[in-house]
Amino acid sequence: MHESKLLLNDWTFKSCEGEEWLPAVVPGCVHTDLLRNGQIPDPFYGTNEKLVQWIDKKDWEYKTLFDIPNELLEKEHIELVFNGLDTYAEVFINDNHVLSADNMFRTWEADIKPYAKSEGNKLRIVFRSPINEDLPKLEALGYPLPASNDQSEVGELGNKRVSIFARKAPYHYGWDWGPRFVTSGIWREVELRAWTGVRVADLYIHQHEVTKEAAALTAIVEIKADQPGDRVIRIATEQGEWSEKVSLVPGLQKVEIALNINNPKLWWSRGLGEAHLYTFTAQVLDQDAGTALAEASVKTGLRSIRLVRDKDEYGRSFYFELNGIPVFAKGANHIPNDSFVTEVTRERYRHEIESAAASNMNMLRVWGGGIYEQDVFYELCDEYGILVWQDFMFACSMYPGDEAFLTSVRHEAIDNVKRLRNHPSIALWCGNNEIDSAWAHYNEDAGWGWKKDYTHEQREKIWADYEAVFHKLLPEVLSELVPGTDYWPSSPIVSVTNDINQHASTSSIEGDVHYWGVWHNTEPFENYNIKLGRFMSEYGFQSFPEHKSVLRYATESDLELTSEVMRAHQKNGDGNRLIKEYMDMYMTEPKDFPSFLYMSQVLQADAMKMAIEAHRRNRPFVMGTLYWQMNDTWPVASWAGMDYYGNWKALQYYAKRSFADEMISIDGTKDNQVDFYLLSDLLRPIEGELQIRVVDFDGTIHHTETHAVSNPGNTTNLVLSLSLAELLQGHDPERTTAVAELLVNGQVVDVQRHYFAPFKDLKLGAAEVKITEVEGSSGTRFVLESNMLAKQVWVDSEAEGVFSDNFFDLLPGEVKEISFASRTYGDQAFAAASPGKVVVRSMSDFIKATHLLNK
Repeated sequence: MHESKLLLNDWTFKSCEGEEWLPAVVPGCVHTDLLRNGQIPDPFYGTNEKLVQWIDKKDWEYKTLFDIPNELLEKEHIELVFNGLDTYAEVFINDNHVLSADNMFRTWEADIKPYAKSEGNKLRIVFRSPINEDLPKLEALGYPLPASNDQSEVGELGNKRVSIFARKAPYHYGWDWGPRFVTSGIWREVELRAWTGVRVADLYIHQHEVTKEAAALTAIVEIKADQPGDRVIRIATEQGEWSEKVSLVPGLQKVEIALNINNPKLWWSRGLGEAHLYTFTAQVLDQDAGTALAEASVKTGLRSIRLVRDKDEYGRSFYFELNGIPVFAKGANHIPNDSFVTEVTRERYRHEIESAAASNMNMLRVWGGGIYEQDVFYELCDEYGILVWQDFMFACSMYPGDEAFLTSVRHEAIDNVKRLRNHPSIALWCGNNEIDSAWAHYNEDAGWGWKKDYTHEQREKIWADYEAVFHKLLPEVLSELVPGTDYWPSSPIVSVTNDINQHASTSSIEGDVHYWGVWHNTEPFENYNIKLGRFMSEYGFQSFPEHKSVLRYATESDLELTSEVMRAHQKNGDGNRLIKEYMDMYMTEPKDFPSFLYMSQVLQADAMKMAIEAHRRNRPFVMGTLYWQMNDTWPVASWAGMDYYGNWKALQYYAKRSFADEMISIDGTKDNQVDFYLLSDLLRPIEGELQIRVVDFDGTIHHTETHAVSNPGNTTNLVLSLSLAELLQGHDPERTTAVAELLVNGQVVDVQRHYFAPFKDLKLGAAEVKITEVEGSSGTRFVLESNMLAKQVWVDSEAEGVFSDNFFDLLPGEVKEISFASRTYGDQAFAAASPGKVVVRSMSDFIKATHLLNK
């Protein structure tokens, strides 16, 4: 058996030109180590980002001393394994150079047996400045490559954008939601591994065909041996055991063993069934004694998944089929949870994934400008049934195509595909984010304007380098390591046609779409009902964090939209202006800056509700909706549904309601008509009633009507159309709402509201919302009531956690019950608890009193 020891303790670091060694934390990075030692201010606070840009121009050195226990020292092979070195590093053991690293995303191994001793082994790692390393590459190339989000000016480099040369997280160089912190350090675990004779280097369970009747699998076992010998390979799981005799030879070899499981327990995404996981264990046995010489285990789920792109009545489909069932993808884009990824604990990952599941999501897209996520991220997605659209780490840039770069990318792809390929949650591998549409090689009038800066010869070279990575290298690696898996070269794209039809647009009837007309082009929210693609893989709208989150990076004196701190924590150049412009368009005037923060969240949530439900209503033309974005890397105004600290914004609560597996969606965009749709993502049919109450804001019920409705399951259908005249019956549209309740077997499944006038025109009063603790609930459940229409009721808690519902509307006569679940910071993120002190407010508390009828 191989044995291992983690080398995570007793590290120190210094700048290579300095003398003082300071304590370091591994895994970690230079920035976090400097912060812990009081050498720099908090990079996230105020405008401190600009004060730490000197760090990436220096070389840094880390070292530790470690002993090797005799049971490891006796082994024939002693290896140092670095699961992540960021990025340009030289590794020395006992002053012997054993490794050069140049790719943050690779796993690096070094044989140190010749240099190892029992006590006082000195491990030293020198990290070269990624800026100083790559500036000469830019000069040698002779022209810059596009890298729109590289904030080189913040990094004091003028227009010299070098991010594209480093195989390093692109967002470290800045993005339009994130700061520029170009890190160096040991960002994943360092392991000492020792073995003799034989070692299982990798175990992959390849799934050929999986149905509810049978699973045809192959266990692919990579074995390292240092001598020949006859052995037995045994594979075991809960539903079977398989053995095969093999003759091993020295070196690395693959052994393939066919596995067949009858009536397997299938892995399903959230909402469709249990996310069942199998553990497969591979053992190398001595053929005579039967004793285990080496073993390895992996967890996986048995499922069939494919991207379906068939011709249909609209064009060509784009959806995921899981175990033969079409899945409407509901979710968001995931970015790294921190500028300093080693600060992300298991609990923070669980909070994000549990929040996704609690919000009725079934997919997250791991976006290509971040990192190939930590193992725990995918383990949690497996556990919660969250499908993963996995980008390779390339985004919004053109990249070099020299041999050294391509070789590095190939190794990077191999390392990460092998690491992640057993996870059943991974539904798709995607080459990059937005590069095909940004460059738009075959359409002179399309793209982001990059092409105009280059000669014809340069254009052809840049595009050939692009194709070498995304049309050749990456699909080749996937075909070799995960045969049969789906690959999508760029998001968005129509398909690889090598002509003008290749590049995506908002009118594409094939492929996926990123729609940014709302936001970047200041198009009205109503365009979400019009600009539809087969799979909406990006769209979004910004908001600010809540008041108490903002005060963690700013002072009260900074709370002004154009203050230096507010601008520093708004990385999209026009962001604050756009929020204000859209707020003027759709909402009434906030009474102060904290009110502006609240109203920005409601504005964002309204936009995303409109988009999500438009996408779901247009199924099966649209079969996926992933908004931008799930989370934040630092405290900032951004498109996220949860702020950096994990607080749910209004958007997250709205998404939970708009992603509900069974719901009513109301479309009032047609002239003089209101349409009611029944949406279902579950496999069971719905037979129920749609009860509609038309109510005055004072609670007076003008009339009610009931309609029988049904849905066969896993589809969308229009169940009712009513004219405005039928619904309003002459009542004032500016103080009337229609409340639609879906009842199944007498139980309320969903409640939706439709307003007959824009928000700005609604005749709101100063609502008084009463909250009462539910007797016997130990302070975990509450009921709320209001004396008049209260819009976007926000219940704010003292404790960290989430309510079962929030930012909801409440009419007189309605009793709304909610519960609270806290962040426990244990293995379970949410647990029923008391929220502590609660503060209840609604929209009337945040808008100027002159806009209220009774003030």
